[in-house]
Amino acid sequence: MSAVRTSEPRLLILETSGRIGRVGLALGPKLLGERALDETRRHARDLVPAIVALCGEQSWRVRDLDGVAVSLGPGSYTGLRVGIMTAKTLAYATGCVALGLETFAAIARQAAPELAASTIDVLADAQQQNVYVQRWRRMAWGWASGPLRILPVNDWRGDFPLAESVTGPGLQMHESNTPYYQRKAPMERRDPTPASLLEIALERWHRGEADDALALEPLYLRPSSAEENWTRLGK
Repeated sequence: MSAVRTSEPRLLILETSGRIGRVGLALGPKLLGERALDETRRHARDLVPAIVALCGEQSWRVRDLDGVAVSLGPGSYTGLRVGIMTAKTLAYATGCVALGLETFAAIARQAAPELAASTIDVLADAQQQNVYVQRWRRMAWGWASGPLRILPVNDWRGDFPLAESVTGPGLQMHESNTPYYQRKAPMERRDPTPASLLEIALERWHRGEADDALALEPLYLRPSSAEENWTRLGK
């Protein structure tokens, strides 16, 4: 871990929870660069070269990083594993601070100014007509989250009262069935961005927080499809 907490840390941001992974590099609150990864989810192939290229553009070495912030999900099981393993390796090899960040917290944060609502549901696809859903509520001191759940999509629609607004990468699949009065985040605000993850990472950094890099795991409520199939076969 870095011995000194500078006011403007050099931070790497890894977001691999969705269809398109993203890597960002920041100096304090300023996002210096950003790269999108291959859409086919082969994040492992592209991730390390993207990190090296971003650092090179700033004449930084990877070991110059003060911290690495990684999105924990929920989301693509394979993508999350690759991103978190990369963060673990960097933190272990360089001694930089590791910060695991809840993906839905970033999504809710970036949608809030657009929606001007007191409650926001964040959705992501959980396969087999299920969704991940987490409700966020505006409080005097900021945003508070409810429990992260996996629900059949019809059960989520049956929630009463529904949140005033809805966002997240799972919205596109189910948008046509949401009530007309429920405000929807614009398309460009539904997926987590390095910029919104950076805001959360900096808040944690300035509070002096750090995670045990080797203990970081994806925020997942059920096994991967491969693990479920393996269990179903009785192996």
